[in-house]
Amino acid sequence: MNADESLMVRARVHAALGDPARLAIVDTLTLGDASPGEVGAALGMPTNLVAHHLKVLQEAGLVVRTRSEGDRRRTYLRLIPETLAVIAAPPLDPPARVVFVCTHNSARSQLAAALWQRRSPIPAASAGTQPAKRVHPRAVRVARAHGLHLDPSRTAHVSDVVRGDDLVIAVCDNAHEHLPASVRPRLHWSVPDPAPADTDAAFEAAYRDIADRIDRLAPSLPSGADHD
Repeated sequence: MNADESLMVRARVHAALGDPARLAIVDTLTLGDASPGEVGAALGMPTNLVAHHLKVLQEAGLVVRTRSEGDRRRTYLRLIPETLAVIAAPPLDPPARVVFVCTHNSARSQLAAALWQRRSPIPAASAGTQPAKRVHPRAVRVARAHGLHLDPSRTAHVSDVVRGDDLVIAVCDNAHEHLPASVRPRLHWSVPDPAPADTDAAFEAAYRDIADRIDRLAPSLPSGADHD
């Protein structure tokens, strides 16, 4: 890309973010994914206006849509990290703990909790809405390749793990859609399920996706000790 093309791309992004409503949508999506309906509900914005602003954000390369692996009628919006490199995440109150949740607590949530423990002083845990009996062997193998340890026999149900002062992060669409509305605060990361592909490459891709998101969230989430 030459200098003139780069300027055009940057100008398009700045123009897209120059509208307060679009900037509010970006703030909503900075730390987690959401459906268009969830964005509208969070911002009190009518459907037709959400659709208009999302079109501008997509054309600027700021937002991409993915279809839910749970309810295929749903789509989720996610920000493109490369485009958002200079955008700071909105501040969050420091939680006592971060709990990562997926359906079976056998791969994505396990990898996320283990990686979080390495990147942040805030304690982490993981759970599932329908926990499997064991952690997926490929998840254990990918974790080991990155110097992380997963206990193959340790899975847990959300109701046995989540507390009122936790920040809950759903790392799969099904978990996000089935968590009780009372579980707050929470974020949603639409990380594709590596289990259907059942390859080391798919599990490695999930790990990388989670690692990128943790790298963005951890610096914006100070521990309680930082406020003493």
